[in-house]
Amino acid sequence: MKRTFIAAAMLLVTSQTYAAAETYVVDTKGMHASINFKIDHLGYSWVVGRFNDFKGSFVFDEDDVANNSVEVTINTSSVDSNHAERDRHVRSEDFLNVKKFPEASFKSTSVTKDGDEGEYKVKGDLTLHGITKQVEFEIEEVGAGKDPWGGYRRGFEGEMTLKPSDFGINYDLGPAAATMELEFILEGVKQ
Repeated sequence: MKRTFIAAAMLLVTSQTYAAAETYVVDTKGMHASINFKIDHLGYSWVVGRFNDFKGSFVFDEDDVANNSVEVTINTSSVDSNHAERDRHVRSEDFLNVKKFPEASFKSTSVTKDGDEGEYKVKGDLTLHGITKQVEFEIEEVGAGKDPWGGYRRGFEGEMTLKPSDFGINYDLGPAAATMELEFILEGVKQ
């Protein structure tokens, strides 16, 4: 009897622990999410763009941040800088080489609290151009709550700086374009 009680208590505690972790699917159907980039143009201005086709999910646990995670997969051919000729060049072997590398992805390996409430540091593996590197960046919770359709949503935003050359993209755009900014806004629908 005592063993049954202990097993039941452990099951209850375990189920309560897992109940706190919430799974979300990034809302790309309604385009309430975006993955954007910005790279210096000759030191005079910026080329900005986005990836129009991606999918992702994340797990969020307010009580135990160690349970938090995020995964995103990007269709590299969906790059859109609002200039068709430039986009063709970015898709070519000089840059993304989308025929050989049709996807880029990110999968977190850890999430930790970072400073103020709602701020987190994310570490994980970014795969771009066939090369995987560990990256680290900060994210911030934008908000969470019920939506008008009976669901529950949670959103985050963050950005990272990366060197295309770290991922084997070595086309010379001059020293001002040695790094690029990658920004993401992820609104997820609780499952």
